[in-house]
Amino acid sequence: MSNVSQQHLIFGAGLIGCYIGGALNILGKRVSLVCRPKIKLGLSSGIRLTDYQGNDKSTVSITCIDNLLNREVEQSQSKIDILWLTVKCTGIDQAVLDMKPWVHANTLILCCQNGLGSDAIVKNAYPNNKVLRVMVPFNVVESQPGQFHRGSEGSITIEQTKDTAHKVTQLVNELQSFILPITSTQDMNALLWAKLQLSLGNSVNALADIPVKAMLQQRSYRKVIGLLMTELLNVTDGLGLNLPKITAISAHKIPFILGLPNFIFNRVANKMLEIDPKVRSSMWWDVSQGKITEIEHINGAVLRHAKKLGISCPVNEKMCALITNLQNRSRVAEQQIPPISASMLLKHIS
Repeated sequence: MSNVSQQHLIFGAGLIGCYIGGALNILGKRVSLVCRPKIKLGLSSGIRLTDYQGNDKSTVSITCIDNLLNREVEQSQSKIDILWLTVKCTGIDQAVLDMKPWVHANTLILCCQNGLGSDAIVKNAYPNNKVLRVMVPFNVVESQPGQFHRGSEGSITIEQTKDTAHKVTQLVNELQSFILPITSTQDMNALLWAKLQLSLGNSVNALADIPVKAMLQQRSYRKVIGLLMTELLNVTDGLGLNLPKITAISAHKIPFILGLPNFIFNRVANKMLEIDPKVRSSMWWDVSQGKITEIEHINGAVLRHAKKLGISCPVNEKMCALITNLQNRSRVAEQQIPPISASMLLKHIS
């Protein structure tokens, strides 16, 4: 049976949630977005989706819910078949409480968080529902109100278990498109670790305070990312994980490639630089807006697993301290905190 008539709900629609919700709407799916009033206002004329390959699609209108106490909630409670949970790791505890009106016996919950471990909170809150992890590899920025731009490559990947294989396969087949590249995997654990390796650059980007592409064009910033990644790879080796290849370069070769001189790096890692020049990491956005970052779910996750294995990860430990200090200062500072140069960061971290 087709999934066209199924009702989707994007819970916590920020940049990623609005992109997914807009794509579902464009693909003809029934979808509603739970979002903040400011985001709802920005979507009043619909959603426009663009990407780094030049694709451009729009939807005139989309259903948004910005007040969890109003009648819109009551009217939509019985309709949700698939709930895309797109809040950040730091908002999971509150989200599992707020999304309760929409979760029914057959609601499939898709956890789209960065980092590791937050899905356990959802599974504990909804033990009778199918809860699957989702890996979102690309960056999204809001170019202007209602326009969401996918600035990098990669396919959304949904976890596939034995008892969800048919449902997930059907969902992937219906959603796969140029505007929403999507696939599935039976080994989500290894995939999330591979994504976590790439996410280690988020903290460096927050400290550098420049777009990701500009950051990658500076060798010392790349060296810091390489050191963080090397520690993660020591942990994944200790866990016996074989990380899948989710970029043009395999996981264990990335730190070496990052450390190459610029003129060589620009040649051998041209795919890595196929990023919209305006894209910044989600951690940079959190710091710039005075929010708590996901550092404990990214670099902190590496440290927690390393401790269990008896593996030392001093670079990730220093990075956690730097970001914690930065986010604390940014929340109380009256002016922008100056960035850390590539050479100074490398000197401090190594």
